Amino acid sequence: MMSKTKKKIILIGRSTAGKTTLIQRITDRKLEYSKTQALNVIDNYIFDTPGEYLERVTLRGALTVTSADADVIVLVKDAKEETSLFPPSYSSLFLRKPVIGVVTKIEDASVKELDESKDALILAGAQEVYLVSAYTGEGIDAFIEGIQKTRKAEVE
Repeated sequence: MMSKTKKKIILIGRSTAGKTTLIQRITDRKLEYSKTQALNVIDNYIFDTPGEYLERVTLRGALTVTSADADVIVLVKDAKEETSLFPPSYSSLFLRKPVIGVVTKIEDASVKELDESKDALILAGAQEVYLVSAYTGEGIDAFIEGIQKTRKAEVE
């Protein structure tokens, strides 16, 4: 599904946020649950990270280091997740990289859950937030277009 000029992206989010399923959708793979145990590079342009890298503060450095090879940082949050592990201004760790947010599993979420998830990603520093369902395909095209439109942050 991604265009020929693929930007390298890293997906960051807690376990079961839907990172791997989202990757399966945008790369036209069969949708099936698979627990990411280690950093995976998919099709040479997608970094799929284990949720534990975000969940355990001692492992978060691995996300920062891996992000150096990415063009776009994607913060992923499950719409049903009551809290967010992304601290305010989390995006500041990724200097000069565009950061976008993705709220997943929207097919089961209330408007309130969608709004709260979107707000949490904006607070973390996402410049744009996309609402997607890897299962129905809703929002996937807009998300892919959003990745392609991102530009490197301007140096102030």
